[in-house]
Amino acid sequence: MTKIRLILAILFMATLTSYGQHNELKEALTFYAPFNGDAQAEVASGDASIYSAPERKEAPNAQPTLPGHVAIASGEGLSGDALEFKEKVADVVFYKAEGNMDYDNQDWTGTVSFWLKLTPEEDLEPGFCDPIQITDVGYNDASIWVDFTRNNPRNFRLGVIGDLQSWNPDNIGPDDNPEFEKRLVKVTNHPFTRDEWTHVLITYNALGSGAGSASLYLNGELQGAKDQVVDPFNWELDKANIYLGLNYIGLMDELAIFDRPLTVEEIQTVYGLKKGLEEIL
Repeated sequence: MTKIRLILAILFMATLTSYGQHNELKEALTFYAPFNGDAQAEVASGDASIYSAPERKEAPNAQPTLPGHVAIASGEGLSGDALEFKEKVADVVFYKAEGNMDYDNQDWTGTVSFWLKLTPEEDLEPGFCDPIQITDVGYNDASIWVDFTRNNPRNFRLGVIGDLQSWNPDNIGPDDNPEFEKRLVKVTNHPFTRDEWTHVLITYNALGSGAGSASLYLNGELQGAKDQVVDPFNWELDKANIYLGLNYIGLMDELAIFDRPLTVEEIQTVYGLKKGLEEIL
């Protein structure tokens, strides 16, 4: 085989490998909102609409619309448009989790991926900020979330927390409860800046089985993991929501949910898709 033929053969095999991986990612995708033109999900195994309510307790009566402080930012996305949160308000914005996440109370497995653009120490108002929080009740009861801590310099954290009655039956506040700290992955030297996009990816495996695990990646690099997630994760599924931008001020783009933990190679691929998942769709 000549050198040119060898190079062509290698390129052909690399193309086949990439094509196969893209197909596997596409098959695992249960939800995808690129925020191009509007906030309607492009891929949804459940309800594709985004909802908003004036406060969290009104979520059951939410309407399929964006509140005034959230808008589609034309041309500001990773590729195309993005979702912009302009100020800290009490309104909640969410997609419904039912159908869009492959929830199983005995073996819940998947991946959540999205991009953020902000300088937390300058853009956020005082207080905790959850760019994403997935739960049927709250942050401390069968939930997956990431947040920025309340004071500067901001830390970034992943919380994977099971049923409140299981791990914290006396409902002790997080500041006084070491059990809360055990359920967090903390990033003290975060890469977030309003000058460029940061990729956030969460994998979780076998939650609710008594032997679960979860990992946090930023820009394709592992930041930390929890390998002994023993709490049960029980939802009233019709009340479970994918909340976005709780107290958040900044841009968000390319929200995607997969029905399995992505491999390290797949995580690198998703991070490398500079035009977003549209490239594999």
